[in-house]
Amino acid sequence: MKLLLATGNDHKAREIAALLARTRLELATLKDFPAVPAVVEDGRTLMENAVKKAVEPALATGLWTLADDTGLEVEALDGRPGVYSARYAGPGCDFAANCRKLLADLEGVPPPARKAAFRTVVALASPDGRVQCREGRLEGRIATAPVGKNGFGYDPVFYLPDEGRTLAQLSDEEKNDLSHRALALKAILPVLADIPR
Repeated sequence: MKLLLATGNDHKAREIAALLARTRLELATLKDFPAVPAVVEDGRTLMENAVKKAVEPALATGLWTLADDTGLEVEALDGRPGVYSARYAGPGCDFAANCRKLLADLEGVPPPARKAAFRTVVALASPDGRVQCREGRLEGRIATAPVGKNGFGYDPVFYLPDEGRTLAQLSDEEKNDLSHRALALKAILPVLADIPR
């Protein structure tokens, strides 16, 4: 069965594909369907965005569709950037700009007060738009400077105290064992397994 991953982000698609490798699903991404209109992420919550990003392509393609929305929630910033994580530094920003803004906003905040959590909500939509959601959460702290070359997004500044490393210092396999996205996808696997073939 073909499953549409509702993303055009190659990093995210590879990460999700690795986590779904044992399902034997045939995976496609939005790059395979250029005629599908871009989804406007105007939800006020991660769940609203994830549902919208799953349902609209599912209805447009007639395929089961998996989407996610991820936010970084920083305690010292009252939960920001949250749902705006991907565009925290402004429209058209890149990963590095978002990290720079985050570190600037936390300048002078001591490490113990830099608690943060990554949250991912995954939504699985049927071809007729019915949807189920699951969530994953990873606790950590924001480092004082980027460290590591792996991963993407805020990975270089998301420090895991139990690991003594940032997410960007983990191998893909290590990250896929504990990440917020991995936890959310593991939670949706039983639903995927029940999809009629």
